[in-house]
Amino acid sequence: MNTSTDRLTPLLAERPWLLADGATGSNLFERGLLSGDAPELWNDVHPDRIADLHRSFVEAGADIILTNSFGGTRYRLKLHKAEDRVGELNEKAARIARTEADKAGRTVLVGGSIGPTGEILEPIGTLSIDAARVAFAEQAVALARGGADILWIETMSSVEETEAAIAGARTTGLPVVATLSFDTNGRTMMGVTPADLAGLHSRHHLAACGSNCGVGPSELVACIVNLATASAPDAVLVAKANCGIPQYVDGAIRFNGTPELMAQYACMSLDAGARIIGGCCGTSPHHLKVMREALERHVRAPSPDLATIEARLGTISTGATAQLRGELDRKAGAAPGATGRRTQNRRGQKAQDPA
Repeated sequence: MNTSTDRLTPLLAERPWLLADGATGSNLFERGLLSGDAPELWNDVHPDRIADLHRSFVEAGADIILTNSFGGTRYRLKLHKAEDRVGELNEKAARIARTEADKAGRTVLVGGSIGPTGEILEPIGTLSIDAARVAFAEQAVALARGGADILWIETMSSVEETEAAIAGARTTGLPVVATLSFDTNGRTMMGVTPADLAGLHSRHHLAACGSNCGVGPSELVACIVNLATASAPDAVLVAKANCGIPQYVDGAIRFNGTPELMAQYACMSLDAGARIIGGCCGTSPHHLKVMREALERHVRAPSPDLATIEARLGTISTGATAQLRGELDRKAGAAPGATGRRTQNRRGQKAQDPA
């Protein structure tokens, strides 16, 4: 078990940015994982393939690699009759990543990936917040025991589940990172905005927060601009976008993002305020290598405006656009809601902005 409490902050103090890894799932499909299989079971049956993926990301320049444990809570593993193997599979996931990180010859951190339970929490659903917290703690403790440096909560949609995951991860004493997926017109599926995430960061003193997955690089960069506008100046922000847009090609899902597009996204994320930058679904080690090279050459520029993001990366949803204008108005002291735009609250209900 990694007994140090914080290896992330010293590394951030030395570097203007850190490169996180790319996709786990889509790259494991390239290595033989079948649709419907549990990737976490490969920590036991194919540890060599998991190690190979981690190694390829380290060789591409990743400073942070995430464990193969996204679906590692008992609720997700129950779908594969493996709910009694939470400790074993998560600890193995962390040990595989730890071994590859320690071979790097430089500092590479291991982030213990913690994804959603797949359940809907109270008060909308039936899973209690306390039960979710216990499940997340069970997973987090195993990841810490296996050698994780950070607990990396990702692809969350609701405030309630994110807070339950944070509380569970806190039981380890390790730094906690949380990223949400803003995939519904600039909001999460449950209506959470980047400004809401900024509030979570402030309340829970997260090591970093940001966005992952979503609907493509342009939308994610817009979310980072929104998040940076709403966050404290010293907040560490994370950008981990999908590699373009998914398309169905020859019977399989392919992402259309080129290495050049992802390099552009990486540099614009840095300009927008992100300090930890990586890729999500579809991002290969080759994409990551090109991103690293681009970041090393990049001269920091002002935060991109929406027109620049759209010109370079693609269309941005009206919701993300409206949120940014509202945040800029707020910071400038203007009355919010001048456009009378519609928004959703975090429970997905329609609400009218103040006129």
